Amino acid sequence: MNPLWLAGIAVMLLNLPFGYWRARVRKFSLAWFLAVHLPVPLVIAIRFLLRLGFHPVTYPVLVGAFFAGQFLGGKIAKLK
Repeated sequence: MNPLWLAGIAVMLLNLPFGYWRARVRKFSLAWFLAVHLPVPLVIAIRFLLRLGFHPVTYPVLVGAFFAGQFLGGKIAKLK
């Protein structure tokens, strides 16, 4: 499997719990801010582990996966 798509899947799955957390707290609170920004260093670590670097072609996939994970985590939180 292409490492970029593997990273995209990992980023999306990593962001599911953070999206769930973000949906369950007050908007623009400290917890909300942390739920959005704590996964960023983990995404950067995934970039380094899979040796993707910061090439422009990686941004649409990984940013899209980040937002998709946050969005789906929020949708899961709304199911309860």
